[in-house]
Amino acid sequence: MEILYERCAGLDVHKKNVKACFACPAEGGKRRKETRTYLTMTQDLLEMRDWLKEQGCTHIAMEATGVYWKPIYNLLEGDFTILVVNAHHIKTVPGRKTDVKDAEWIADLLSHGLLTASFIPSAPQRELRDLTRYRAKLVEERAREVNRLQKTLEDTNLKLGDVVSDVMGKASQMILHAIVDGENDPVRLADFASGRVRASRETLERALTGKVTTHHRFLLGEHLRQIEHLDEAIRRVSEEIARRLTPPEPPSPAEEEENQPADQTTAAPDSSPSSAALPDAQDWQDAVEIIDQITGISQRIAEGLLAEIGVNMSQFPSAKHLASWVGVCPG
Repeated sequence: MEILYERCAGLDVHKKNVKACFACPAEGGKRRKETRTYLTMTQDLLEMRDWLKEQGCTHIAMEATGVYWKPIYNLLEGDFTILVVNAHHIKTVPGRKTDVKDAEWIADLLSHGLLTASFIPSAPQRELRDLTRYRAKLVEERAREVNRLQKTLEDTNLKLGDVVSDVMGKASQMILHAIVDGENDPVRLADFASGRVRASRETLERALTGKVTTHHRFLLGEHLRQIEHLDEAIRRVSEEIARRLTPPEPPSPAEEEENQPADQTTAAPDSSPSSAALPDAQDWQDAVEIIDQITGISQRIAEGLLAEIGVNMSQFPSAKHLASWVGVCPG
């Protein structure tokens, strides 16, 4: 079978170590293989990278094993052509012998072009995806904390959730903070929401009549503080997402002259792109605005959707491939 990649390597990735099998041409038309084992500490992975570069390796393949492949991919990205392959695809290729090591088998399949790389977004998109996923987790945790608060209210027989549309609305929060501060009179509590909710004054007073103990006040205070903490975290992450999607303003001539290094022979310090806006931020911003116009999709959902799939659909052969990649099929 024809060899497509003469100098390539297969990586068998585990949590604590990675086995690297490098394959290259040898005398007599045979293939020389050398396998080494490295720990997954950063220094060890850099040693593996240097060894593969010394060998003239051009292509590397590895299985998408949990999250363990990600730091290795980040360290090797830019130095090699890397294929992250679905483990199921490797196991279904016929001809594998039981005594062949995984790394060797991956290297063999790669050299003959029998592996199909999974789509891996660019580093800026991966970072944006981390942010939107983290924000989604924060929103989920906030919803759980609100449910805990409502459970505590039910224990006191305060029916605040039955007379307001949002138990964490402005009027509701004023009532809750007053309860935490020791207010028990339903008449004074109803004053905070009077004119701000649809329920009548009498209904409000009846809903705010219950048995609140010191224990309940403590729990309600903790719930409110936790929700405020989560609100602040969601706000910070949302601001960072918005910054990534905002195109940078071009520097003025005065700023360009000021930023010009005095000594042209001195290399400028390396600046990490991780804290900068996306390279094509304007395209992303336009796409968010377009998707946001769809009924039922908010700006937050649009940002999360684009962080997952990107703005370039040509990387997916068909709509079915896209659905498969994001994990929404066959459902």
